[in-house]
Amino acid sequence: MTKVSFGAHPFLLGFDQLERLVERTAKSDAGAYPPYNIEQSSDHTYRITLAVAGFSDADLSITLEDRQLVVRGRQAEDAEARVFLHRGIAGRQFQRAFVLADGVEVTGASTENGLLHIDLNRAVAESVVQTIQIRKG
Repeated sequence: MTKVSFGAHPFLLGFDQLERLVERTAKSDAGAYPPYNIEQSSDHTYRITLAVAGFSDADLSITLEDRQLVVRGRQAEDAEARVFLHRGIAGRQFQRAFVLADGVEVTGASTENGLLHIDLNRAVAESVVQTIQIRKG
């Protein structure tokens, strides 16, 4: 039995990378921590919000690596040993990745009340009509 590839469809020329993007996205699943929301605030703007309670701005990093938005969090170790009677606030390190489409750009990031907001904007592609001349061979 042969596997039918989405990128191999004869009417979808040049979309072979789409299947690789889907596979890469599936592999980047980091579980449920930290929890996050993705909002669409208009036709072309988005906001990713991650719950990062307990992390300072210095503990967080946001990078764009080959069309993949990567958010990492790592808290510095305390110099003094603390004894917890109960530890319910997660403070472990994390990495969360989001694959961005062509034309989607990060416009900014901010923290507020334990939430990290990352704003995205998708550029509107212009409709192009091109006439191709036919040569005699």
